[in-house]
Amino acid sequence: MSEIATISAAKRERAGKGNARAVRKEGFVPCVIYGAKKDPVMITLEGKLLGREIGKQGFFVRQYDIDVDGTKHRVLPRDIQLHPLTDKPIHVDFLRVTGDTKLHVNIEVIFLNEEESPGLKRGGVINVVRHEIEVVCAVDNIPSAFEIDLTGLDIGDSVHISQIDMPEGVVPTIADRDFTVATIAAPTIVVEPEPEEAELEEGELEEGELPEGEEGEAAEGAEGEKAAKDGKPGGDSKGDSGS
Repeated sequence: MSEIATISAAKRERAGKGNARAVRKEGFVPCVIYGAKKDPVMITLEGKLLGREIGKQGFFVRQYDIDVDGTKHRVLPRDIQLHPLTDKPIHVDFLRVTGDTKLHVNIEVIFLNEEESPGLKRGGVINVVRHEIEVVCAVDNIPSAFEIDLTGLDIGDSVHISQIDMPEGVVPTIADRDFTVATIAAPTIVVEPEPEEAELEEGELEEGELPEGEEGEAAEGAEGEKAAKDGKPGGDSKGDSGS
């Protein structure tokens, strides 16, 4: 289990949209602590501090001790509302927990040693079927992440849930089948089709071709032009000799 950080919070006495807007204008984020059959506690956290914690890996599986006016609440983040334009947190829900509290949590999957995978070296790609794996476990046993070693994996190889070492007391919510987490897929090659010569539609002519019936006329016209240049009269030679 990772070290539990302690953060300080101020108690909010009033709820409502107006109060929440006022809190945000001052650089704080309205939050709530609930659960363990106790009354909810409305608090505010410094926006910059909360933003740094959210930016760290595994925010939703990390426990905190939130100090509210000298009283510490052991909590686990359960939900974040983000601003639709800025993606900054505008509200966070924290659940009170104890070491024995069991929860459904999503654990991130991390891939290691990509350079040691023959399949990736040959141009294959990682096809990630599940970026996170949902498990049930006690709060104190929540893994920070599941690490998958890609060493030796070739194109066509798969990684199944049974190949991941689960800490004691950590059980996948899907327990009835050995589901796939990731595969090494073959590279996708897009082959551009070779351009084909356009077929001529009926009635169209190829370049340099004369329409049907005009070939003789064109040849006759060419002979007439040649005769004119040579000083010879055109026309029918038989008609000239009979005069």
